[in-house]
Amino acid sequence: MERINYYTSSPEAMKAMMALENATANLGLEKSLMELVKLRASQINGCAFCVDMHASDARKAGESERRLMGVSVWRETPFFTPRERAALAWTEALTLLPQTHAPDEDYAAISREFTPAEQVNLTLAIATINAWNRFGVGFRAVPKA
Repeated sequence: MERINYYTSSPEAMKAMMALENATANLGLEKSLMELVKLRASQINGCAFCVDMHASDARKAGESERRLMGVSVWRETPFFTPRERAALAWTEALTLLPQTHAPDEDYAAISREFTPAEQVNLTLAIATINAWNRFGVGFRAVPKA
């Protein structure tokens, strides 16, 4: 079943989402880290549109194919820094919140690698990509061929 175009169906809602997206981009977290977080959440949520977009954006920002391919199995690779690993674990914990309940070990990891403000900023970025994923999956957005 074809679904609506959420951008044209409610420009005001998309204006609010874009304002949130722009705010998260200006919170001081590394762009490369933000793209890894967005990619991982989008993989978990099965958002093809967002996986395609964030993998592409990460490539344009200089991310290697090897690391991009390793995001889905980041725990089993040596490709990521302790800071990135903490962010990816927190991303998974919050994206899968009903199953994980944001475990103490994941919170401890972000506490070691991120300042209190950065922890809040990272959490907002994770919440934002999860909201975008709900639009993408819910309305069946697909990447352009």
